[in-house]
Amino acid sequence: MAVRTSGRERVPPHPDVREISLQQVLEALVDPVRRLIVGELYAVGRDLSCGTIDLPVSKSTATHHFNVLREAGLIRQYYVGTSRMNALRREEIDEAFPGLLQAVVAGRRD
Repeated sequence: MAVRTSGRERVPPHPDVREISLQQVLEALVDPVRRLIVGELYAVGRDLSCGTIDLPVSKSTATHHFNVLREAGLIRQYYVGTSRMNALRREEIDEAFPGLLQAVVAGRRD
């Protein structure tokens, strides 16, 4: 359920970086579609809306993958108008698990 933070902004819940386990992160990254999303966000270095990332799955399946990444603490989501934006929590993840994102992106063969 989305949390209303102001009159114009909606933000779904995100885990605190201190609550993120390596197990959760690795389970989220085992799927090639989720690695594709993380790789795209990592490569562009900016926030992207869900629809701007070309995925080989239906919209509802893509929504599921974005939710898994958010619940694992890998991305932060927020709304701009009707667009759900996605931000890779790169600094936080790098601090918690040094080198993990870089290794995952470098090792992508999907």
